[in-house]
Amino acid sequence: MTRMRTNSSRREFLKKAGKAAAAVSLGAGPLILVTGKARGADRIVVVSFGGSLGEFMEAEFNKPFTAKTGIAVEMASGPDLAKVKAQVNSRNVEWDVFDGSGSAIFGGSNENLWEPIDTRIVDTSQLLIPAGPDKVPVFVYSGGIAWDPARTAKPARNFKELWDAKNYPGKRGLRTRVSEVLEAALLADGVEPAKLYPLDVERGFKALDRIKPDVKKWFEQTTQGITLIQAGECDFTYTYANRVKAAKLSGVSIEFSFDQTINANDYYVVPRGSPRKEAAMRYIDFVISPDRQAAIAEKISFSPVTKGVLEKASPEAQRWLPKLTNSNSTLIDDEYWRTNFTALDRRFKEWILV
Repeated sequence: MTRMRTNSSRREFLKKAGKAAAAVSLGAGPLILVTGKARGADRIVVVSFGGSLGEFMEAEFNKPFTAKTGIAVEMASGPDLAKVKAQVNSRNVEWDVFDGSGSAIFGGSNENLWEPIDTRIVDTSQLLIPAGPDKVPVFVYSGGIAWDPARTAKPARNFKELWDAKNYPGKRGLRTRVSEVLEAALLADGVEPAKLYPLDVERGFKALDRIKPDVKKWFEQTTQGITLIQAGECDFTYTYANRVKAAKLSGVSIEFSFDQTINANDYYVVPRGSPRKEAAMRYIDFVISPDRQAAIAEKISFSPVTKGVLEKASPEAQRWLPKLTNSNSTLIDDEYWRTNFTALDRRFKEWILV
């Protein structure tokens, strides 16, 4: 069985990504699509994060997939590990494709929540990041600090500054998911990005204790990272580069710092017991095809994971893609979260309520 993402594969991907940022052209891999409806399915349900990502998926994934296969795609919002676990355990699976960060997806693997990937349908050989037996990488995203430049003349541009409410005053908004937030706390406390893992959990929670009085809002929904800034409820939030780009294009006064980011792999999986798993596998294969991956780079500002695609991204797209070679930033270690996510996420949510 193929070992999940290793440190060596992470270094290899970073190396390839750095070279790709300066390149202008390489041939994309072959486009593999399967025609006709998947046996026994005329629709699938995909759960993702809504907002600009949901709009992108509807236009660039769902409608073309339906046109190609005849299989309709319904969207659900809020991929939650506890909810999918309840579906699997009750044998009443409502979601066919689950979109999640590596920390949640690897945690789900530990609990046997995902179907094995059918490589007769999903062409995983074309990927820069290795697929796992039950998961397929789809893109790399960047999380960092956002603010409204019309209200904030002196913004916090890295996590040390975000934690310094005296010199960078303002109300903070942070996620309720331990992964990314714990990394941010340790970076703020002075841990070198290259030496983050294994995480010093106790040091991280002490750093969180310091910032807690200045956190106006702990939010669950990804879209709130933008709306809290837009509504003036927070002066700084932890959000994502692609969300900020979409908001700016729509006229929102908002900026994002690439000075220090937390980069992470996003994966698609099929919940165990899905009655439409073959159609779900076809959807995943469609999403990692070169033309769909090119749309990811150009239109939603995620780093594509299919070979030969990143190199062809336009200069404008490159400006908003994750800066994977920035030594101040880090790439989430999915292997660490495989065994630690469930317990630490529970501890973190309990800590928020105290």
